[in-house]
Amino acid sequence: MILALVEHADGKPDRLSLETLTLARRLGAATGEPVEAVLFGDGATAAAGALAGQGVATTHVVEDPRLKAFAPVAWAVSLAQLSTARSPSVVIAAGSDRGNEVIAHLAARTDLPFAANCTDVTAGTPFRLTRQRWAGSLLEDAVLDAGTKLLSVAPHAVAAEEGAGTTAPTVTPFTPTLTDDDLRVAVSRRLEPDRSGVSLTDARVVVGGGRGVGSPEGFGELEELAALLGGAVGVSRVVTSSGWRPHSQQIGQTGLRIAPDLYIACGISGAIQHIVGAKAAKRILAINTDPDAPIMSVADYAVIGDLHQVVPAISAEIRRVRGG
Repeated sequence: MILALVEHADGKPDRLSLETLTLARRLGAATGEPVEAVLFGDGATAAAGALAGQGVATTHVVEDPRLKAFAPVAWAVSLAQLSTARSPSVVIAAGSDRGNEVIAHLAARTDLPFAANCTDVTAGTPFRLTRQRWAGSLLEDAVLDAGTKLLSVAPHAVAAEEGAGTTAPTVTPFTPTLTDDDLRVAVSRRLEPDRSGVSLTDARVVVGGGRGVGSPEGFGELEELAALLGGAVGVSRVVTSSGWRPHSQQIGQTGLRIAPDLYIACGISGAIQHIVGAKAAKRILAINTDPDAPIMSVADYAVIGDLHQVVPAISAEIRRVRGG
């Protein structure tokens, strides 16, 4: 059996967990094993019911009122106890902050090897895998051999696909045995950023701005273009460090990793940390006055020019074509 940790929000599994389930199903098809899921926290039962069509045979909803909020050690202890009961050959999670932290705690408690941020896994004896290292700037080919393999899937390295059939999985409760020490670290409250408009992680088009935008006011042109394209605005680290835009909009190694159909990078030089966050985009258009900027090496299209001239011209052309 392959056991997948599924993260969720608003009663639905999140995008990275759907990517994780896609890889889990591929491994299950190769090994002839079923896929089961485990969910924690508020909304877990609703999210478990939303897994119909994801090829999940059984979902385990962890029931403990103390686990309504994220508690990494307690989640890992619960996973260890569930693993003892179910004997999975693989425990797999999204390579998110939570997924990697929980599986790392699980590895420490069970003395099992953990391969983080995998982009491809081939079942066998041993497992052969490719994973990201050094923030995605290096791909490592490795083997993983253990009674239970612990894996996480690099964000957006696997396209989310639906499984065969539409049958809802069987939902079973699981009650772990936890101590106060297991709950010493837990989320006490959340401060949510403004969620109006299109989510940066779900947007099909992202318009990114860097130092070249010049000022907080300069982002008005990017916001206009993003609105015309039904997209969202993202930024580089230097923009958030300057206080021009909130950290919740930062794209990169220490920000969000995006996978839009189109990423329009405006005035962004393209440090490796930023490229790591944007390289899953299907197409990248770079607008920059510097033809030798690092972003050009990963861009599919480039416009060499002043973004304050180019971006308004693009917006104007969109309005003209639409008759507005």
